[in-house]
Amino acid sequence: MSTPSLNDLIELGAIAEAQGLQGQVKVRPHSSDPVALLSSKEIWLSLIPRRDAGVSASQEQASLRAYKVKQAKMHSGTVVLALEGVTDRDQAHALKGARILVGRDDFPKADKDTYYWVDLIGCQANNLQGEHLGEVLDVTENGAHGVIAIGDSISKVVKQLVPFVKEVVQNVDLPNKSITLDWQSDW
Repeated sequence: MSTPSLNDLIELGAIAEAQGLQGQVKVRPHSSDPVALLSSKEIWLSLIPRRDAGVSASQEQASLRAYKVKQAKMHSGTVVLALEGVTDRDQAHALKGARILVGRDDFPKADKDTYYWVDLIGCQANNLQGEHLGEVLDVTENGAHGVIAIGDSISKVVKQLVPFVKEVVQNVDLPNKSITLDWQSDW
């Protein structure tokens, strides 16, 4: 299997520790509902930290290693994965700290009116009055609902945090990368 571009891979979690004696790994998912991670048949691991300034993209690309997923299940808020070729606790422990990446094309199809957060990043946000609020820079979870960070795409300065709830989000147009919000620019 050929290594995909880093631009085509989405980080879904990191290996926290070995699980059991048979080589399973315990993953700390980045999402409270890790449906894409649980349904992946293939993952890519990188032992290079996400924002390591001393590592070039080509070095990280070369460090990626593919694994077939034999089994994935939820266990106490984490995901336990059994990976092909990882057969004992020592091999699993050697992967501790590895970032788990999955191809965006391998995600399950989202239901109507549900979105993968990674698809919202980069969308232009406008309000009902037609004012441009900025670009979606990030999406986070606050426990009750998602929150989109809107700001300047060049400086990456966040100007507003907006709840991602149906009362505020009026329309999401992923093909055109735009979001319409019932939100004022001075809030």
